[in-house]
Amino acid sequence: MADLLTEAEARELCERILGHSSADGVEVRVDAADGGDARFAVNQMTTSADVHDVRATVTCRFGNRSAAVTFNAFEDPEIAESVARAERMAQLAPEDPELMPLLSGTSYGAVPAFFETTAGLSAVERTDAVVKVVETAVGAGLQSSGFLQHHAQAQAVANSAGLFGYHRTTAASLTTTVRTPTGTGSGWAGGSHNDWSRVAPGELAARAAEKAQRSVDASEVVPASYVVVLEPTAVGNLLQLLAFSLDARAADEGRSFFSQRGGGNKIGQRVVDQRVTLLSDPKDPDILERPFTEDGLPVGRTVWIEKGVLRHLAYSRYWADKQGRDPVPMAGGIKMEGGQGTAADLVANVERGLLITRFWYIRSVDRRSLLYTGLTRDGTYLVEDGRVTGAVKNLRFNDSPVAMLNNLVAVGAPVRVVASESGGIGATVVVPPIVVSNFRFTSVSDAV
Repeated sequence: MADLLTEAEARELCERILGHSSADGVEVRVDAADGGDARFAVNQMTTSADVHDVRATVTCRFGNRSAAVTFNAFEDPEIAESVARAERMAQLAPEDPELMPLLSGTSYGAVPAFFETTAGLSAVERTDAVVKVVETAVGAGLQSSGFLQHHAQAQAVANSAGLFGYHRTTAASLTTTVRTPTGTGSGWAGGSHNDWSRVAPGELAARAAEKAQRSVDASEVVPASYVVVLEPTAVGNLLQLLAFSLDARAADEGRSFFSQRGGGNKIGQRVVDQRVTLLSDPKDPDILERPFTEDGLPVGRTVWIEKGVLRHLAYSRYWADKQGRDPVPMAGGIKMEGGQGTAADLVANVERGLLITRFWYIRSVDRRSLLYTGLTRDGTYLVEDGRVTGAVKNLRFNDSPVAMLNNLVAVGAPVRVVASESGGIGATVVVPPIVVSNFRFTSVSDAV
């Protein structure tokens, strides 16, 4: 692995870029990453790559006009050319009435998000992880595919008003889909963390293989409203959709579930079950995210929903200024607090329902009610008398994360999940397994 950009090196680069501009205001963002990935399919490695990249983005301002250029060549003549291009574009850009003044110098608390176990992960170690998954699948007569991704990242922000921030982090994820040779059974498992040692390839492989074996000979159930046990990944698939909608401007302008009838928003009102507390905190050891936004606004702990009551919405700097409030950044990962127990523990208390591994192809139906549709995938099972009795065909759902959190029956212990459909490294999501009543399914899918 190449040496990651240090804080001193990042500061020096930012200062050189700033020094090349005569604009009214200048912002610089530097992103440096060293990492790699491995893909495998049908029990064979298909690609293995190392990635090394350093990029800078300079944004130049003239009054309320601005423009940005991203570049990756850092000799002085090349920097000067990129800065000059940004200045020319800015002078031609239309005025932005919502452009806010540059942030002045501030300080950020350190977040211990960097782990040598991840930063030093080699191609050999990636291969070893893939071998563990493949050997598990082969030993069970199954076929595995998946994606392993990791990186060490350094990020810096600076501007001509004296601001400078630096953060370094690592992250890794591994996901695998295991199928029966006939394609009639499919199981999935995934894990993600800043610390690679917290991602257990053997355990993920065993879980996916067990799901694939249990999902053959799936029967068909009548689409209806069911009690469901949602594994953490399924919860994360839907809960992040609610988190992304926590925008004050959309609520105040009547475009959101969080809009108040007659004007304003629902801050201070109960919106979900009182067992739900949803928060963001870059310093939380389960989250470990960057402590500042791309323009250098500090990110701290924000409790969005506390015991079912909406406490905060995200306020951009412009909208906060317009509303006479402090800005609240939508950053710092998402975590739903929970109780005790795994999905298996929750299943033991369900008389009849469905166990859902994850959702797929989720699309918005109505943004104002947060209604979504999508499909179950890679492990959907019937639960009877506290145990899984067989596989069922996948189902299409039409439901809302708000309804999901208002129909809570039980809540387990939160864990970190891979919540994106693509399976790569994304925003940090930490959620518990939950039991939900009246979860609506509208049709059966023959897809495995």
